Amino acid sequence: MPRPKKHRNCEGKMCGKVFKPTCTPLRELPRIHLHQDELEALRLCDLQGLFQEQAGEKMGISRGTVQRLLTSAHKKVAEALTEGAALIMGNADD
Repeated sequence: MPRPKKHRNCEGKMCGKVFKPTCTPLRELPRIHLHQDELEALRLCDLQGLFQEQAGEKMGISRGTVQRLLTSAHKKVAEALTEGAALIMGNADD
């Protein structure tokens, strides 16, 4: 049985937001779910320029966890941009 998920401090509240290509209805697009903690790791490291260790301290998680979140988020964002999919931003438990 896996260990319970540790609470992560996320400042950006982007639940329910969607980034999608124009001129195509959402119902016709493939969907990629970007969890809130992945978005927060992107915001802290890529937008604010923090190191992974600093981002981990702000989020209350380890540097290794930040690295895994960033890797997953980068893959999802790249896939959404190159494949023309909708990027659904929300909580990890949706």
